This record gives sequence, structure tokens and C-alpha cells, in this order.
Amino acid sequence: MRKKIVAGNWKMNLNYEEGQKLTSEIVNMYKDENIKDVTVVLNPPFVHLFPVKKLIGNTPNLFLGSQNCSEKAAGAYTGETSASMLKSFGAEYVILGHSERREYFKESNELLTAKVRQALDYGLTPIFCCGEPLEIREAGTHEAYVKNQLTESLFGLSAEDFAKIVIAYEPIWAIGTGKTASSDQAQEMHKALREHLASKFGQEAADHTSILYGGSCNPGNAKDLFSKADVDGGLIGGASLKSRDFMDIIKSF
Repeated sequence: MRKKIVAGNWKMNLNYEEGQKLTSEIVNMYKDENIKDVTVVLNPPFVHLFPVKKLIGNTPNLFLGSQNCSEKAAGAYTGETSASMLKSFGAEYVILGHSERREYFKESNELLTAKVRQALDYGLTPIFCCGEPLEIREAGTHEAYVKNQLTESLFGLSAEDFAKIVIAYEPIWAIGTGKTASSDQAQEMHKALREHLASKFGQEAADHTSILYGGSCNPGNAKDLFSKADVDGGLIGGASLKSRDFMDIIKSF
């Protein structure tokens, strides 16, 4: 059975006090509302990792993640953060290949291959992002485009390593644009991606891979999205910065 996962991506938001307040609210709500069957991952900026981990503690099914990691293990790479550093701070997950990293920082599929391997080498679970921009969607080549992202970055993995990957599908055209992907559009892409993964790693492996939806998921549409057969949760941006909204998304399964 696939894991149900809701991962909050804070992006470059919140100062120390704001981050502590948000985390405390989420941890307390999570405990008080007796959520047991959903894996929740908080992905704050690097500077928040240690204090957020302290507040999470050993809360069952509540984990710390990072928004990125270096493709290098160590060395003279000023400003970078390695997978081993993240692990030492208690991180269990790391977001890789987010559309903003691909667009703003020109991260290639080749670079992301190296980052995935670093994460796996140090025991982190990659949340590997893929997705198409508006022009690709409008051209009708979105399935081929996104499948190629998976092929070039993940298909060199062994079956054993691939089993440790979580996929997040991001329709880039539906993030902060006012455009909305329907739950049927999300299901269509998730199903296509699962079939693509099965073509390489086998149906059983694909059936066990959690595929999250990352396109402006909120308390109003989460239940409909999560009801779809191949949507296993969400990678949540803006709504993860509001504890009540984030908790209502978690409770949408």
C-alpha cells in the first residue's frame, strides 16, 4: 500500500519566530487531532532545520525535510549544503528538482541525477519534482516532456534505490498563476507517470511509488484531488504557511 504524504514547502518564507510559531501550531494540531495514517513532512529553509526538528521531536509520522541539497559530498563550495549535513540535523526527506530550482537556478536533469544519488547515499528520501510549463501544456506535449524528466534523472537508478523515491508532479502553469488544474487533469498525469515508471521498474514498483500533486493544492480542492486513484498526497506551498489550512489538507484523505 502506498504512503499518503503531505509535504509542506515553506520556500523562502518566515523568520525564526514565525517558523517556531507555525511549527508549534502544526505539531500540536497534529497530535490533538489524532492523525495516524498520513506522513507529514515539513520542509523549511536551511536556517530553520535544527529548531524545527527540536519541535517535531519524535512525533510519529511527522518528519523534517529540506528544500534542496548539493550534488557534492563536501568541499570548497561556498553557500552549498550537503546531504550529509542535512542528515546530521535530523532531516529525512529532501525536495529535488522543484520547478523554481529548474527555472531560476537552471538545474538540469543531469545535475538532478547527481543530487538524487547524494541524497540516497546519505539516507535521505528524495521528493523528486517534475512538471511542465504552460507552453508545453498548450502544445500538447506535456506527457512526453515530464516523462523525459523522469527518464533522464531516475532511470539510471537500481530498482532498490528507486524504491526509496517519492515523485511530486507540478503543473507549473497552475502554480501562482490563477489557472487551476482539475482533479481529472492531475489524475491523468499521475496515471501516465505511474505507467512510465512501470515500463522501467515494473508494475509492482510503480504501484508502491507515492506520487504527490504540487499545483496550488488547498483546503478547498485537496479532498477532490486526493480522492483520485493515482494521487497519493500533495506538495504544498502557500497553504503550508497557515497551520489550519495545512492541517485541513492533511485531513482531506
